[in-house]
Amino acid sequence: MALLDIRHLHVSFRTYRGILEALHDVSLTVEAGETVGIVGESGCGKSVTAQSVMKLLPRGAAVYDQGEVYWRGQNILPWSERDMNRLRGRDMAMVFQDPMTALNPVLTIGDQLEEGLRLHRNLQKEEVQREALDLLQAVGITSPEKRLRQYPHELSGGMRQRCLIAMALSCSPRLLFADEPTTALDVTTEAQVLALIQSLQQKMGMAVVLISHNLGIVAQMCRRIYVMYAGCVVETGTAEDIFYRPAHPYTQGLLASLPDPDHKDKPMQGIAGQAPDLFHMPSGCRFFRRCPQAMRICMTAMPLQYETGPGHTAACWLLSPERRRFCETKHTD
Repeated sequence: MALLDIRHLHVSFRTYRGILEALHDVSLTVEAGETVGIVGESGCGKSVTAQSVMKLLPRGAAVYDQGEVYWRGQNILPWSERDMNRLRGRDMAMVFQDPMTALNPVLTIGDQLEEGLRLHRNLQKEEVQREALDLLQAVGITSPEKRLRQYPHELSGGMRQRCLIAMALSCSPRLLFADEPTTALDVTTEAQVLALIQSLQQKMGMAVVLISHNLGIVAQMCRRIYVMYAGCVVETGTAEDIFYRPAHPYTQGLLASLPDPDHKDKPMQGIAGQAPDLFHMPSGCRFFRRCPQAMRICMTAMPLQYETGPGHTAACWLLSPERRRFCETKHTD
């Protein structure tokens, strides 16, 4: 039984412009102790997927249209806010992508770190303070006694990110969502933060869902990868599948846009065009206007998921056994 199992999840938002579909038929699984990556361009639905699982989306605006989210075999979508509060922090936690906005600017680091310890671990005041110090030391923060009394603006970006990690891990969760955990960090600090997450994961035996647009980081840390585009999962496979045997044209475009260290003079190739407007999604494949291999069927029908190998699937009509018939006429838009 998977630790987390998302099945055919559809999520939309009510806005002043109308209904915006943020997630369309998203399915993914996370096993205990593994590291899973979710990659794609900004706005493709990576963060919304994680926030949907933890039910952190704005109430009243977010709508769960279809699907189920199973946590250790139980569908948590019908759970009340009270039940979710017991789950968050204790069993699953999140490191948000911008530590300056994720931390409360008017509360000290100590106040914010100790809150989760008091709520979920039922510790006495002295025990809470001692545990908070131990957590800051565990994430490599110097002078932890001083940092507990400081406010977020008094810390560097790397320190704020480490504080967020300490807060997320304070109750030893089974699953950690790391949403762009190295955004705006320099290369040295980025490497330190990633090494810290890996070290703590091995020590605690937790699963990690790494959300990133940085393919290099994902290749380094993840065993399995989900590629998202315009709210859909377009390809799923192991890191080796995705980086050495990409099946979807979008994944191939992402990899082609990376610099080649063996051919430094080779120009990088971007993906032409822009992602579709989420308010006006095409009826067919959402990538077809940018796809150099698009066919007429791509304009009108959403592609199915086709298996290209064990555990490796992609949603593309090019993989259909009937591809030859589809190839008769290509679109010219």
